Amino acid sequence: MSDSLLDRANKGILALKPYEPGKPIEETKKELGLQNIIKLASNENPLGISPKALKVIFQNKDLNRYPDGNATSFKEVISQIEGIKTSMITIGNGSNDLIEFVSKCFLSEGDNAIYSQYGFAIYPLAIKSTGAKAIKAKAKDWGHDLSLMKDLIDGNTKVIFLATPNNPTGTILESNDIEEFLEEIPSNIAVFVDQAYFEYIEEDKYKISFDLIKKYKNLIVSRSFSKAHGLAALRLGYGVSSEEIAEFLNRVRQPFNANSLALAAGVEAIADNEHIAQSIEINKSGMEKVKKAFDALDFKYIESFGNFISFDSQMDSDSSFDFFLRKGIILRSLKVYEMPQHLRVSIGLEDEMDAFIKVLEEYKKAL
Repeated sequence: MSDSLLDRANKGILALKPYEPGKPIEETKKELGLQNIIKLASNENPLGISPKALKVIFQNKDLNRYPDGNATSFKEVISQIEGIKTSMITIGNGSNDLIEFVSKCFLSEGDNAIYSQYGFAIYPLAIKSTGAKAIKAKAKDWGHDLSLMKDLIDGNTKVIFLATPNNPTGTILESNDIEEFLEEIPSNIAVFVDQAYFEYIEEDKYKISFDLIKKYKNLIVSRSFSKAHGLAALRLGYGVSSEEIAEFLNRVRQPFNANSLALAAGVEAIADNEHIAQSIEINKSGMEKVKKAFDALDFKYIESFGNFISFDSQMDSDSSFDFFLRKGIILRSLKVYEMPQHLRVSIGLEDEMDAFIKVLEEYKKAL
C-alpha cells in the first residue's frame, strides 16, 4: 500500500490541469499599476444584468433560508416560455454544471467520450475526471466535423459533446446537420449540445428546437444565463432532456446547487425581452466594428456566431496577450486550445471596442 494519499487519488485527474479563467480586473490593476482596465476576456454581457433582475435581487431578504432545491418557479417560467415539461429540466450552477452531471452519470473507467478539437476546455476535464478516455476529433474549418466524430465512435463511447456556437472559435452547426447526426449514431450514446450562446443566434437554421428531444431520447441541450442574460456572477444554467435522463442527472446534482438570488434573477432575466434585445444589438454592432478593423489591418479572424471573436495575432499569443494587457486591455490567449497565435476578444460596449481597436492599431505597428 502506498504511503501517500495523493498516490491513491482518482487516476483520471492525475494528468489534468485546473481550468484557468480570464484574468480578473482587480488583479491586473494591482499587478500593472493601471487604473483603467477593460476586460474583454470572458464573454460576459457588457450591458450588465437586467434591471428587472437586479430589482428582485435587492428585494430578496430571506438569505437566511435555503434556496428552493427544486427551483420550482424558475422551472415553471422556462416551461411556459419553451413549451416543455418541468420534469425535463435540470438546474445547474451555470451550464458548466450540466457538463459535469452528464459525465458523472454516464462515464467511468473504460468508457470514452468524444469532443471536438478547439472545443470548450471543460469537456476533456469533465471526461477525464471520471476515469474515462477523452477522444478529440480533429476540427474542420475551426468547427465540428460531425462525420469524423461519427467515425470515432466505438463500443465504449457513451457521450458526445457538441457546442453550437462553439467557444472559443464561434463556429456553429445547422440544426438539420445535428438531427442527421442523431439519426445516424446509436441511440444509447448521450449527445450533449451546449448552447451557452444561444441568444446570439439570429438565423432559424442554427437554432436547436427542444422538440428534437421528443424524437431523440439521447439528446441533452444546455443553456446558460452567464452570457446574454448577464448573470455570470450568480452562476445559473439549465439542461433540457427526456424525463428519464433528467431524473438521472438530478441524482448527481447537489441539493442546493443554484442559489436563491440566481433563481429569482433568472425568472426576471429570461422574460426581459427588451434587455435581451438590447444586449444582442450591442453585440451585433460591436462585432461589425471589430471585423472592419481586422479587415483594415489585415488580421485573419474566425467568423463568429457568439459574443466574441478569435483572431490570428500573427505572433505567439502569450506575447500578444501581454502587449494588450500592458495597454489595459484583457483578452484571452488561446494557446491552451492549440491555437498558438490566436487571441479571443469579447464584444464590449462601443467605447470599449474603440479602445481595443486603438490598441490593435498600435499592436499592428509594433509587429
